[in-house]
Amino acid sequence: MHERSSVGELAHQLRQEFDRYSPGGKLPSSRALVERFRVSPVTVSRALGQLAAEGLVVTRPGAGAFRAAPPPAATAGGDTSWQEVALSADGAADLVPRTVDASGVLATLAQPPPGVIELTGGYLHPSLQPERAMAAALSRAGRRPGAWGRPPMEGLPELREWFARSIGGTVTAAGVLITAGGQSGLTTALRALAPPGAAVLVESPTYPGMLAIARAAGLRPVPVPVDADGVRPALLADAFRATGARVFVCQPLFQNPTGAVLAPERRPEVLRIAREAGAFVVEDDFARLMVHEDAGPLPRPLAADDPDGVVVHVGSLTKATSPSFRVSALAAHGPVLERLRAIQVVDTFFVPRPLQEAALELVGSPAWPRHLRAISAELSNRRTQMTTALRLGLPALALPHLPSGGYHLWLRLPDGTAESALTSAALRAGVAITAGRPYFSAEPPAPHVRLSFAAVAGPAELTEGVRRLRTAWDEAGPTS
Repeated sequence: MHERSSVGELAHQLRQEFDRYSPGGKLPSSRALVERFRVSPVTVSRALGQLAAEGLVVTRPGAGAFRAAPPPAATAGGDTSWQEVALSADGAADLVPRTVDASGVLATLAQPPPGVIELTGGYLHPSLQPERAMAAALSRAGRRPGAWGRPPMEGLPELREWFARSIGGTVTAAGVLITAGGQSGLTTALRALAPPGAAVLVESPTYPGMLAIARAAGLRPVPVPVDADGVRPALLADAFRATGARVFVCQPLFQNPTGAVLAPERRPEVLRIAREAGAFVVEDDFARLMVHEDAGPLPRPLAADDPDGVVVHVGSLTKATSPSFRVSALAAHGPVLERLRAIQVVDTFFVPRPLQEAALELVGSPAWPRHLRAISAELSNRRTQMTTALRLGLPALALPHLPSGGYHLWLRLPDGTAESALTSAALRAGVAITAGRPYFSAEPPAPHVRLSFAAVAGPAELTEGVRRLRTAWDEAGPTS
């Protein structure tokens, strides 16, 4: 059994038996628990640590574990209704309300209830994560001289150099800042490039987490439609002229949610249009390491073809490793780099050095290319399997574009389908799916759903998830 599930099960069993012990009463010894539950000493130690963190157990070195005294009775809460007035008054003068709507982000971060198949996840299933390689890298990193000291504010030079080489072109280590995950990099970029109240051009549809960042900063997202070849340059130019925007946020590679790749002929057009508008392009290159096995050669990042400092590039290791491996990079050229650096220092100081050292150890190890090859093959297989299952079981769901990278499919529903009804019915049927509405910054042109194939345990669960979705469709899909 997986170590983490064993820890959880043992902790649950011990909670069930707490009534046997009075407050301060001693629990069985670790050796007794090992023999009784047939688990390892490490599992016992971790389960007791979990209960101690919950305030249920007190451990005393050399003496054992004891049931903790019950906490004092909670007092009635005060009157917090004044906060409604205070929070509303703070935004009264804002041109654009700085509301924080995290629902689109939580849809891909929240774990579904037990027994529900997760077709919403934005990260690799633990079985696909390089857990052993990351653990070994972290162990080696912790033994490096100075590993627990303060790193340079911009990040470790060697890690900045690695990201610069990954981007290519004229990007150098001097133009790279290490950040704590792609979400942090996007937040820093938008804060640096656009003042509150300004319009920011975004792809439509696009990543809900970026829309949440923009709105929380008081920015006004303006949609620019995408098709199977990425953003449409003519509409992008129109949007710049109509809004006076100075920022365009895009995902040129395996766009979320459509999976589109910006066509070769459109790449220079996008840079030219932004340059003529005196605007920046924020390139969110989140899925480059999740290319599928059957994809052709990948285009370079836009930043690699930009000598004029138009592009602010965001790249990350997180999607291809683990949600907790939050190491990413911001790359820029020119005066904007100092503004990006200043905002990051004020917000977070720096990314913890042990994590940066572990990233260096990981990407420099023989396990790293092996891992990338493995997930490339697995994601390709899962995409094919899900596509086949949908064609056979749910032909009414249209797949306008078959992605060659990333971890999800973007499906158009027949007109008249209620997304919310379908997602609710799916949950009742035991499968979690993501509605399309949060991916649009304005009114959507049609109903959609996004299905992820990365967060499930394996092929059997993927097939079962589509079967359950068919049950939901029979309940909530359009009748005509």
